[in-house]
Amino acid sequence: MKRPEALALLAVLGLLALAPFVLAAYPLALLGRVLALAVAALGVCVVWGRTGILSLGQGLFFGLGGYALAMHLKLAATPRGELPDFMVYNGVETLPWFWQPFHSAPFALAMVLALPALAAFLIGWLMFRRRITGVYVSIITQALVLAFVTWLNGSQGLTSGTNGITDFQTLLGADLRAPDFSRGLYWVTLAVLGLAFAGTAWVLGTPFGALLGAIRDNENRTRFLGYHPAAYKVAAFVLGGVLAGVSGALYTLHLGTISPAMIGVAFSIELVVWVALGGRASLWGAAGGLVLGQLAKDRISSAFPEAWLYVLGAAFVLVVLVMPQGVAGLLSGRLRRRSPLPPQPPLSPQAPALTREVSDVA
Repeated sequence: MKRPEALALLAVLGLLALAPFVLAAYPLALLGRVLALAVAALGVCVVWGRTGILSLGQGLFFGLGGYALAMHLKLAATPRGELPDFMVYNGVETLPWFWQPFHSAPFALAMVLALPALAAFLIGWLMFRRRITGVYVSIITQALVLAFVTWLNGSQGLTSGTNGITDFQTLLGADLRAPDFSRGLYWVTLAVLGLAFAGTAWVLGTPFGALLGAIRDNENRTRFLGYHPAAYKVAAFVLGGVLAGVSGALYTLHLGTISPAMIGVAFSIELVVWVALGGRASLWGAAGGLVLGQLAKDRISSAFPEAWLYVLGAAFVLVVLVMPQGVAGLLSGRLRRRSPLPPQPPLSPQAPALTREVSDVA
């Protein structure tokens, strides 16, 4: 990350850190949820903006992270030796085997990262090793998130079905309903977002990030140069999945529940729309578009519930027709046009010969 960008990030984080002192409870909770979703937007920027993989299934990884943490929170709120209430209502007699390790908080926190990473690795490896690209990736990822949501809805006794998992009380001994916890959770979310932003920017600034851009622009030429595009695409897909999983866990803590309705196809598409509006090729654009879009959604859907879907559709059409690179791409293009070109040094006597050699090699 360049120095001006790092200073800008610190300035934005510093201003956002003051929010608990000036905002009431509801606006602060809303802002915390939006910042948690911004972590997932960074993953979309890596997968789609930098690598060129339009995934419409980020809700799958978001849900895996959210449910991994929710399972521990539900067990922590249940007396030892008893079953969660929704299992009792559905006639489950013993705790399922895959629930038992989630009694441990460290295990649950590790699964927030491991489950989305493993799922993204398996899906990416199966797709990209067979050179599946384009709209087929979008269809497959969308089908997978739909299958996951369908399984959750149909597994009433295992996952609480459409009702979702709720009624959380403590995390690592802290009372989730205490006002101090809400403020602390907001600062933790802000810190995670800052670390995710800085870490993602560093990754994209390495040769690995440059190769992702090369794969996006011309995968066949990258393969001809001796690289293995599938491996790099899988790595980018895993990074996007991990960021979505962390986002899901934070969002679950902020909202106090997780349900299939929160992670379905509509969520995945809406995430892509806001990233596209802000600028899919820019971390600032992806995170900023998500934050502003979600805040606008809260205001517009509260005032005009019937009009919200039309606003979302109009935003998508606007991006496709007018701003294919989003607001960030539009602003950066204007800045480049306004900034004068630096003076070019005079050509040396060897320059024409060198130019001819490069042309011959190309």
